[in-house]
Formats: sequence, C-alpha cells, structure tokens
Amino acid sequence: MRLCNDILSAAGWPYWLFFLLSVTILCILFFRRERQIRKITAKEITRQQSLVYLEMHAFQAQMDPHFIFNSLNAIHHYILTTSTDLASLYLTRFARLMRSMIRNCNKEWINLEEDVEALELYLQLEQLRFGPQFDYNLEVLPEVFQQVTMIPPLIIQPYVQEAIWQRLLLRPEKTGGFLKIIISRDKDMLCIHIADNGVHNDTIPPSDASFLKGITIAAERLEAINEKYNLRASVEEEDVYNDQHEPDGSHVIIKMQHVSSRLN
Repeated sequence: MRLCNDILSAAGWPYWLFFLLSVTILCILFFRRERQIRKITAKEITRQQSLVYLEMHAFQAQMDPHFIFNSLNAIHHYILTTSTDLASLYLTRFARLMRSMIRNCNKEWINLEEDVEALELYLQLEQLRFGPQFDYNLEVLPEVFQQVTMIPPLIIQPYVQEAIWQRLLLRPEKTGGFLKIIISRDKDMLCIHIADNGVHNDTIPPSDASFLKGITIAAERLEAINEKYNLRASVEEEDVYNDQHEPDGSHVIIKMQHVSSRLN
C-alpha cells in the first residue's frame, strides 16, 4: 500500500483520478467482453436456426410428392391386377419408410443402421417399380459398426435418388442399370461411395427442381454440420470412363469424420 502511495505521489496523480481511470478501464473491458459474448451467442443462434431450417426442408425434399404419388399408384396397380402379395409387400415397405422419415426428420444425428435401413427400403421400393431397369448392391464393410456410428439423416438418399432418376432410368437400353453403394472407413473418416453405370452427366437434360433441391439441401446441411462440429465433411462427384475413354457412369464420394456417439 505504501509502495502504491509512493508511486502515485511520484507521478503526481491524485487518488480520485487513479480510481476513475481504474473504473473506466474495467468498464471498457466489461462492455467489450459483453459485446463479444452477445456476438458469439447471436452467431450460434443463427447457426442453429439455419440447421433447423435445412432439416425441415430436407424432410420436405425427401417426402417428394412424385415419389409418394407413384408409390401409391404402384400399390393400386398391384391390387387391381390381383397381385395381393406384392401389393402387401409394397405397402408394408412404403409405410416403414414413411415412418422412418417422420421419426428421424427432427434429429440431427441417427445411427448408421437406421439410415441404412431407410435407404434399403427406398431402394427396394424403386426397384419394385422399375424392375429390370436397374439392380443395386448396398454393402456396409465390417470395419464400420453401424449401431454406434452416427450420421446426419437424409444425407445419402438425395444422391442415390439422383443416380436412379437422372442417370440409370435414362439409359437408352432400359435394362442393365446398376447402382453400387459401399460404406467404409478410412482411418477416422467415414466414406460413402455411390457408383452407377447410368447416362453421363453431359447428356442429361436439365434436372428436375426437386432433385436439385434435395442435393442442394444435403450439401448445405453437411456444410453447416461440418462448421458446427468440424467433421471435415466433403462431397466429391466425378464421371467414370471405360477403357475406350467413353462415358461409363458416375461416382459420388461422401466423406465425414467418423462419429461414434452423439446426443440429439
């Protein structure tokens, strides 16, 4: 205390001036800190609102009216043609898919097993409708533990839907289409490979708005989740060529850091 008094006396500062300066500095630091906290909070609220908006629109994009209408039309056709077993199978799978979509639409994370189950149902329904136009293989490699691996819902399906509708179904042969989906791990990265032998991108007519919307929303959600959790997520799309350098399909790779547990 005496040292402080000596310093003030030497500097010629009165006590009230020292006190006023101290209070002023503390107030400036306090308000600067408060402004920084408000800025961080506002940014987090905006990010959360953006995620909620994208999740809602992802659900709307997946509940594509064309898909629902065509599926119900197919069920109606099987009933009228006395294919009651096939109609029952189609209806059961359709109901399970709708229930899965509704259950997961407001979740930020679900386990991979649930997502793969919904994807399998979607593929089965599309294959029932289009028969010989395409076949598919969905494989999860052993190093991926589906029950404990978490993934954002409604991320994979838009790219699968695009591969079917914008490439495989446009094959002039109307048969022999093939879609291959492999889910694997590369160190700490989860990798989803979606490959098809459909029509080359350059020959596709302008994409339907609903497909573009689904792809756009999936990419934006992945980017938002990547920013929030730093998952190092990315989507790569490339055209595939055969040995004669002719177009021979497309390949999409979705990568994100492996997440083994996450609370919604």
